[in-house]
Amino acid sequence: QPCSSCLAGSQLPCFHGSSTIRNLKERFHMNMTEEQLQLLVEQMVDGSMRSITTKLYDGFQYLTNGIM
Repeated sequence: QPCSSCLAGSQLPCFHGSSTIRNLKERFHMNMTEEQLQLLVEQMVDGSMRSITTKLYDGFQYLTNGIM
């Protein structure tokens, strides 16, 4: 597993504890197929595009940095 092997010998305190690697695996959805991941990402993007907080943040970025 990529997560396990990269973090196994880490000296960083944020990677200590039994739940850290499990939480990373859950966040990366390593148990899903490509098709399931594609659907999940599409749902996440769709939800983000409809979110008022996304619109507010985009407006803030545009006003402060000229980023749209």
